[in-house]
Amino acid sequence: MSASHDSLLTDRDEYIERFTEFVAASPTSYHAAAAVASALETAGFTEVSESDAWQPLSSGEGAFTRRDGAIIAWRAGSDLTASSPVRVLGSHTDSPGLMLKPHPDFSARGWAQLGVEVYGGPLLSTWFDRDLAVAGRVVTADGAEHLVQTEAIARVPMLAIHLDRDSGGALTVDRQRHMQPVIGMGSASIGELLAASAGIRVEDIVGADVRLADTQRPARIGVSRELFASPRLDNLSSVFASLVALTEGSVADGEIAMLAAFDHEELGSETRSGASGPLLEDVIVRLRAGLGANAEESARAMSASWCLSVDAGHSVHPNYAEKHDPNVQPLAGHGAMLKVNANQRYATDAHGAAMWQRACDQAGVQTQVFVSNNGVPCGSTIGPLTATRLGMRTVDAGVPLLSMHSARELAHVDDLHGLARITASFFAGA
Repeated sequence: MSASHDSLLTDRDEYIERFTEFVAASPTSYHAAAAVASALETAGFTEVSESDAWQPLSSGEGAFTRRDGAIIAWRAGSDLTASSPVRVLGSHTDSPGLMLKPHPDFSARGWAQLGVEVYGGPLLSTWFDRDLAVAGRVVTADGAEHLVQTEAIARVPMLAIHLDRDSGGALTVDRQRHMQPVIGMGSASIGELLAASAGIRVEDIVGADVRLADTQRPARIGVSRELFASPRLDNLSSVFASLVALTEGSVADGEIAMLAAFDHEELGSETRSGASGPLLEDVIVRLRAGLGANAEESARAMSASWCLSVDAGHSVHPNYAEKHDPNVQPLAGHGAMLKVNANQRYATDAHGAAMWQRACDQAGVQTQVFVSNNGVPCGSTIGPLTATRLGMRTVDAGVPLLSMHSARELAHVDDLHGLARITASFFAGA
């Protein structure tokens, strides 16, 4: 990264400025992986292809590999051995929203529209009346992949209250009828716009993974500008924190620090680039092979390894406090949260809580705990998936948000910056 050593870890305001640029450059998981890759290359990391032979890992070396919308990067400490453990910061690059269906162009009552499908579990009401771009990737017949992004061209229009007097209160949304955006009058071809963005002919496009993206830039708001309103805080907040910590922090001697940003968490992670897929294990196995590890040494290394699964969590909501635990009510601005669940929807245990506290103490950052109200179903993260697949001790944590899964979420700038500092302490061996 182009900043001087440790500047983003010590300068909160500069960190937020750079995070703003990162979110704006990452309308989709594919763009996020590309933005991370670009920053890693600037910092001196080397990209390696999964299809190429990898050289043995050397002390101090930094490298990364990409698979679709996922990226894994690593940085080696000094004095590595065949049984060196890894410290993984796990996050995800995708966010809930609206994806374009195949053959999306259609017209209705004189309006040009796009056919979309709901991706994950977005707060659908927040997608109405926003200026939306179309972004993602297209693939040509030769297998070449192109990132694409339009200007703001689309809008999902809300029905005027005069035509439905009840719409000012409860809102019932039909996912098929009500969520199709307008993009103009008459007829239009979104393929032409995507081809122009990629610099190719529309007839050359044979595959596309594209979605709608809110074009409003992130902004600091609040009377003291302490709040941060932004799309895709879940979970670009964690991706960026791990990127800064990996490139600007230090790595514990005899260990390997690793950024693992997966795709498709919002769908359950059961894809080749998701946390339930083989990507992380494949990378770890190949790195251990380069260190000459046998089965015994690999098992010992895994037993000493850690995964810090960092996904966004819920701040207590001032207007819906009854939805939270009556006694444990984490608040934005009071630090990143340790996430706990008795049914292991989060992977934190007592040893993990102790490690998390050490990292927070070493970073000089306050922390708090999140646990669900017994009457409100608890979501989950990549944490239990990683723990189950690899047997690695795993801790779940995250930045407290309001309006999670909204088209525009809300966090506190101190929590966002504090997470990067905690992650740096984790990589340094806390």
